[in-house]
Amino acid sequence: MDGTFSVLATSALFVGSHFLLSHPFRAPLVAQLGEKGFQGVYTLVAFATLGATVWAYRAAPVTEPLWEVGDGLWAIATVLMLVASILFMGSLIRNPTLSGSKTDPAHAEARGVFAVTRHPMMWSFAIWGLSHILVYPIPKNVVLCAAIIILALVGSALQERKRAALDPAGWRSWSARTSFWPLAAVAAGRARLGGFGMHALAGGTVVWLVATWAHIPLAGWAAGIWRWIV
Repeated sequence: MDGTFSVLATSALFVGSHFLLSHPFRAPLVAQLGEKGFQGVYTLVAFATLGATVWAYRAAPVTEPLWEVGDGLWAIATVLMLVASILFMGSLIRNPTLSGSKTDPAHAEARGVFAVTRHPMMWSFAIWGLSHILVYPIPKNVVLCAAIIILALVGSALQERKRAALDPAGWRSWSARTSFWPLAAVAAGRARLGGFGMHALAGGTVVWLVATWAHIPLAGWAAGIWRWIV
């Protein structure tokens, strides 16, 4: 399959090892190695499997795209990447789902990106993956981006189980005011769209502009709005 199987295998190792170490293997390993020892093992495995995935991706040849990509798909992907950038930047402040966050889920504000979804960072990664599948539909890229989407969304669902067990009341309050799926809480009347901070809107726009421009020197072709203005 022109190297695509190698990308599939290494991506599966990367995603699978993350799920196993983050959930069923975490408690027994922490008991044996301690928290710092576990973090060392987790980091080593993550870098090793990610490195193998990057190596396999770079080694796999560029094949024919699975579908034709025109201005319509580029326009959709460009808008999606702006949304992803806003979600990502908005997720960095007052996010009770971030590891080590001191924000209490029971009292967190379900505004801005959190009115959209209670996992804005993970959805930004998933949207990134979808956008890159749309405009670069070669098999090795579809596999890699699909792995990122699975890691982000399935990881979020598993994270919810863990947090619900650790803080049932707080998580119940937070989940009642927010939604896993984008805009589901707004549609159900449990949240109101608005209250986006400048760190989300302005910060996300800057990240979107810089990241899409960076495709020119790094990849050799224009992405985002630069496709039409450069």
